[in-house]
Amino acid sequence: MTKNLVRFFATMLLLVTAPFAIAKEISFGIISTDSAAAQRDRWEPFFRDMEKKTGLTVKSFYASDYAGVIEAMRFNKVQVAWYGNKAAMEAVDRANGEIFAQLMYADGTYGYHALLITHKDSPYKSLDDVFANGKNINFGIGDPNSTSGFLVPTYYVFSQRKVDPREVFKTVRNGSHGANIQAVLAKQLDVATNNTEDYGRLEATKPDQASQIRVIWKSPLIPSDPFVWRKDLDSASKEKIRNFVLNYAKTDPAEKLILKNIYNYGGFRASTNAQLNPIRQLELFKDRRKIESDSAMSVAEKTVKLAEIDKALAAIK
Repeated sequence: MTKNLVRFFATMLLLVTAPFAIAKEISFGIISTDSAAAQRDRWEPFFRDMEKKTGLTVKSFYASDYAGVIEAMRFNKVQVAWYGNKAAMEAVDRANGEIFAQLMYADGTYGYHALLITHKDSPYKSLDDVFANGKNINFGIGDPNSTSGFLVPTYYVFSQRKVDPREVFKTVRNGSHGANIQAVLAKQLDVATNNTEDYGRLEATKPDQASQIRVIWKSPLIPSDPFVWRKDLDSASKEKIRNFVLNYAKTDPAEKLILKNIYNYGGFRASTNAQLNPIRQLELFKDRRKIESDSAMSVAEKTVKLAEIDKALAAIK
């Protein structure tokens, strides 16, 4: 009887503790703001430092689009990821994600801006010029899960004017920030979305190319990017990762240089899902504009849908 009890309690202990096994290896996802090769050059030194200081094996994951990293986290192929805010919102809502840190820029700020850019030789110097000549313009927009490349310009540039970019421009194509810059430089795109991170990097590393670009619109401030982990990652691994991230580049010049080489970052601070509230509001406001301007929708249906959106907006604190 005693042996049976011992076996029983040993089995129960295994069942209770198994789901909380401490990870020895994690996969860290990086969104595709640029080519995988460029992102690998920037991020691998950071991951090697993470391995040394946490004792975890860190495997990097570079997808061809933002959705690839979100889906990888959803199916637990990625346990931690760097996202923009819009992609982080998708990860939190659909992939069991949770924000735990926010990136700080080298100047100590926690925000950046979306941009519309054109070649300096183009005739377009303002948004008014762009909209007046839309049917002559090949337009580059960002990945649909990009905050600065898609959500922010969609709301501030298009939803506020109650227009659809695909009806305004000659052509519209999606691309990464890096691809949009190169297409504008090559005059393959007349106007494109971008942000102060990527354009600022170009100014710092290739000022001759940056001088060929004209910025014609700049958004309100966007919260800087978050780090997200899966909520079900074990607590011991979370603690190791949190301590590493929040203490990284505090004093070490080599660590500071690694972050600066990524996107002129300077460190991190703790954060939560509340960071996404302004982005959720933008998404809902965008949806509200779309419903208001939908001539095919009945008044009754509009009333119901708008009330749902207003309720969701009121719930955001």
